Amino acid sequence: MNRNIGRHDEKRLMEKWLSVRQAAAVAQYNFRLWHRNPRIWMTFFLAFIMCFLLSDKVMSFAVKYDCSMQFFEPFIWTFSDSNSILLASLLMFFLFADMPFVSGGTPFFLMRTSRRVWLIGQFVYIMAATLLYMLFVLVSTGLLCMKHSFLGNMWSETAARLGYSSAGARLAVTASRKTMEMTTPYACTAVIFVLMLLYTLLLVFVMMVFNLYKGQMAGMIAATSFSVYGFLLSPDIFKVIFHLEENETYKANVIVGWLSPLNQAAFERHNFGYDLLPTVAQSVILFLLLLMICLGFAHRSIREYSFVFTGTEGEI
Repeated sequence: MNRNIGRHDEKRLMEKWLSVRQAAAVAQYNFRLWHRNPRIWMTFFLAFIMCFLLSDKVMSFAVKYDCSMQFFEPFIWTFSDSNSILLASLLMFFLFADMPFVSGGTPFFLMRTSRRVWLIGQFVYIMAATLLYMLFVLVSTGLLCMKHSFLGNMWSETAARLGYSSAGARLAVTASRKTMEMTTPYACTAVIFVLMLLYTLLLVFVMMVFNLYKGQMAGMIAATSFSVYGFLLSPDIFKVIFHLEENETYKANVIVGWLSPLNQAAFERHNFGYDLLPTVAQSVILFLLLLMICLGFAHRSIREYSFVFTGTEGEI
């Protein structure tokens, strides 16, 4: 009896290991298609141009006053702002325009594995591709300012000039004394990177869910609506809609800070111990919860999804 139980457990373990390998193969196959897809290379080219344009203000300031920067400071000052995060996430429309990634190899995988394993492979691919894209943005922003930067984990003279004077406000750069007094460049970069990554993943998975339910057009509309919602739900617009007085600005900041995923992705819009805004930990938990909900809907929808392959006469 014990031998039978042991063999059964071993068989289940082998089946799970095989499913993991099959899901990894699905993700790997999607990456193999990158080298002959000009849309992928265009996405990363546009991302580099975006990093250049967004970090140009900080770089020009450092050049003008001949002062140095910490390597990750251009990324910190650029992507602490919700509008910059939104702009970076919009390039996901190009990167994942062919979602849910039905290609010539899909029938091969569906015949050798289950729809569930195939979908898990797509999840792995989306997370890995998004992570790669975010790392590219992080490194590109630093390399563009490399001539005037150093790697030490300390705030630079440029950060001090921007944060402790009116220069930051004039340049619309989100360099604040609060950030420099409460954290270090490496820690701040890690938090901003994680928040950006989670927001972008949420945007992509929203698009994925609607793609599976209603098709690619529905996915694009859903992702666009999600982005527009985050953009419009800003404190300034909120004050106009509800006719709030200047002394009620704090209420608008708190409400928007909790209701808008885009604002929760912005480092500066968090509670650092003295207000009612969400903390970074709360935002991370909320993002993970929303991602789990999206994964659940996607898993449910794949059961009834009709695979249509160009050049074939039927569906799977």
